[in-house]
Amino acid sequence: MQTSDKPLKLDTSLATNSDGFDPHDPPNPDLIDACVHCGFCLTTCPSYRVIGKENDSPRGRIYLMDAINKGEAPLSPASVQHFDSCLGCLACTTACPSGVQYDKLIAAVRPQIQRNHSRSLPQRLVRSLIFSLFPYPDRLRLLLTPLGLYQKLGLSRLVQGTGLLRLVSPNLAAMESLLPPVTLQCFQDNLPEQVPAQGQQRFRVGMLLGCVQRVFFSGVNEATARVLSANGCEVIIPKEQGCCSALPAHQGEEAQAQALARHMIEVFEQAQVDYVIINAAGCGHTLKEYGHILKDDPAYRERAKAFSAKVRDVQEFLVEVGLTATLHPLTEEPLTLVYQDACHLLHGQKISQQPRQILKQIPGVQLREPMDAALCCGSAGVYNMLQPQVAEELGQMKVNNLLNTGAVLIASSNPGCSLQIQKHLEQQNKAMPLMHPIQLLDKSIRGEQLAL
Repeated sequence: MQTSDKPLKLDTSLATNSDGFDPHDPPNPDLIDACVHCGFCLTTCPSYRVIGKENDSPRGRIYLMDAINKGEAPLSPASVQHFDSCLGCLACTTACPSGVQYDKLIAAVRPQIQRNHSRSLPQRLVRSLIFSLFPYPDRLRLLLTPLGLYQKLGLSRLVQGTGLLRLVSPNLAAMESLLPPVTLQCFQDNLPEQVPAQGQQRFRVGMLLGCVQRVFFSGVNEATARVLSANGCEVIIPKEQGCCSALPAHQGEEAQAQALARHMIEVFEQAQVDYVIINAAGCGHTLKEYGHILKDDPAYRERAKAFSAKVRDVQEFLVEVGLTATLHPLTEEPLTLVYQDACHLLHGQKISQQPRQILKQIPGVQLREPMDAALCCGSAGVYNMLQPQVAEELGQMKVNNLLNTGAVLIASSNPGCSLQIQKHLEQQNKAMPLMHPIQLLDKSIRGEQLAL
């Protein structure tokens, strides 16, 4: 492994067709120069762990950004491939002793690629499908009936068993393999626009429902509203809310991300809440970045900062304000569980201890820590659909580490992580329940026992 600060030779042998970054917000040279090439990021980087190439590490990508900025390398298919291999997990920002803001650098590169690089037709079609579907719950629900029939008739097992779809399109095969069960709950939103506080009201909070979360993990949203209410919060759930913009923002779809962010700000300004609460890690990280996403918009720049200042992950919020509801054991015997760190909580929002503190307050819970807890599971928003080979290996590694703890239940704070982990549990023929920490807290408050 190379960890010296000797200049690296960039592999641009496949360079063909593009000059470089345009003048609109390229990677900041000052941020690039902060990298001292120490190599501490290498072992923490999931893509480097799997691919093993310097250009697929944060340090290598920073070298590449610098070379493109200086006109020494083009924004070519080879360059784009190295940027696309980045999961955006931000583990490197946690590990870097020099405080390199790699998150700002890769966030500047993604829109540059979208504007200045022409992808292949299959790539454009897959990306168009993802970004025209997943940020819009109503569109997702239009597909639920045919998807439900597809599952009920056993076609999903047939397609996965033959492997034909994987031969036709690895991206579509990855998307199909991650599809959660379609249930009646997927078709409806069961939450009212206002949930009153139980007992004395302490706060008035707004709650985001998410996109995939709203459709496939509605039980997590319902548990979140109950927990907030039980701890003295009036919960406002605006029907007009849309996508938080995480999926397009993380993939450089700048205009779409900005439009969604503006809409979200408008909706929650009207709600007049003390805090904006989110229960999905990737969404929360993006909501806190609205000031950056809308930095060039004079009409929304300050409003975005004010909005983001109110945003709290639900676990962060509950630790900050304290629990007031009485908690009960979830099982007769001590419950051994393992908490799965979502990257955009751990590295993006620096939230690590709060979920553990919440779980440890439940009587009888014994928490175990997995090996490589900070390593990405391979979900990374839509990464496991766009880069399925790397994601597969990371998913297998994550599930092995979780299973090796000997825990009987996995707690996961992000829907993407949950889908990725459930997929790889099934691939290994392992049955292990997985729940959001807020669902466990909800059951503890209501005195419900787990059936394990």
